[in-house]
Amino acid sequence: METQREEVTSYKISKKGVLKFLIPSLFGVAIFLFPIKDGTSFNIPLGLITEYLIDLLSNYLPFIITYTMIISTLFSLVTYFFKPGILMKSKFLDSLFNVTLSWLMIRVIGTIFAVMTFYDFGLKMIISESTGGTILGLLTTLIIWFLVASFLMPYLINFGIMEFTGTLLRGFIKPLFTLPGRSAIDLLASWIGNVNVGVVLTREQYLSGFYSGREAVAIATNFSTVSLPFCLVIARVLEVDHLFPVFYLTVVIAGIICAIIIPRIPPVSKIPDTFYVENNYTENVPKNMSKFKWAMTQAVKRAESAGSFKEQVKQGYEVFAGIAFTLIPQVMAIGTIALIIAEYTSFFSIISQPMVYVLQLFQLPEAEMAAPATIAGFIDMFMPAILASDIEAEITRFFIGALSLVQIIYLTEMGTLLIVSKMPVNLWNLFVIFIERTFISIPIIALIAHIIF
Repeated sequence: METQREEVTSYKISKKGVLKFLIPSLFGVAIFLFPIKDGTSFNIPLGLITEYLIDLLSNYLPFIITYTMIISTLFSLVTYFFKPGILMKSKFLDSLFNVTLSWLMIRVIGTIFAVMTFYDFGLKMIISESTGGTILGLLTTLIIWFLVASFLMPYLINFGIMEFTGTLLRGFIKPLFTLPGRSAIDLLASWIGNVNVGVVLTREQYLSGFYSGREAVAIATNFSTVSLPFCLVIARVLEVDHLFPVFYLTVVIAGIICAIIIPRIPPVSKIPDTFYVENNYTENVPKNMSKFKWAMTQAVKRAESAGSFKEQVKQGYEVFAGIAFTLIPQVMAIGTIALIIAEYTSFFSIISQPMVYVLQLFQLPEAEMAAPATIAGFIDMFMPAILASDIEAEITRFFIGALSLVQIIYLTEMGTLLIVSKMPVNLWNLFVIFIERTFISIPIIALIAHIIF
């Protein structure tokens, strides 16, 4: 570590190096973080590009998604049973298709669900609009988000902006959230942008050895929030959009408090601070150098080692292929099963009964009707709004909407992505974190709601 730091300390910053750091980094920041007025709301360039492509390709996306899963499953079956040399010799192809039996079965189940839903045959509980139809529709938008983000992400993580901000902001980020300073850009991109982009960005940093397992899970479970436009959609569904500024401020306040507490308590605090791969990166500033110069030195050195444009494209392709062939069939399987449980069983009505007393304790009207909505968000981000849309009390609708946006761990999307992301977190961990976020947020949101109403 000391040898590496001495090499960087003696490193001479060139004008060309500074430009190689600044130009791609500013481009990446603009794409992922710069707000642009989009009708009555705001969006980011990444969102605008993605939404344009979704509109352009909307008629073809269900077909593309379904046959991507078919290809993934066929290659995985061939690899598992026959071990063909052409696949096993390629490290990249081997990482895509050489899976354990349990994950192979999940890919097979996901593909069967997708084919049944796309061609509209089989059990209604699998192919209905509220189960398989919902997940297949979700994946048609996810695939484009992943496509665009995968090829643009290198400009945010490879050219030094995370090293630069990490050194400058470590004194603020580390004591507040117990996270490395370089996560500052990740936290902003995860909070402002699409939830899936946040998870993928965090995953890539974890796999590259920049975050420990605990840090990666803490970031993903506290900052991978839904986008601002979706918050507005939830507010409109619950008819509290006329209060949107204070509604969103409530979400931000509760979210920040959760982000301060959750990394300090189990299960997140019990996850080892071990790294997926070795990385000598350090944010500690040498005694003989100013913080700004050390930040600039690390940023320029990182930018100069980023490689060519061709290498950035290759990295984007590998990230996207990994998501398309690995995550998509798994999201289809796990997400559909979760929605079947929510739609066709009374599971959530039963387990949400204790929440009736909690809501009554905080003097929220129509507590019995609202209780299932406090738990259903673990399955899907939109379910609480649907369940609470018929509640007459505006204060309760406001409360449920804000709570659902702070909970952020949805199995149909972010939760499943985390489970299959190689981060050290499982389904039980996610459920416990979901419950923790719920109980931390309830008194905060209830207090603000009572002040407003």
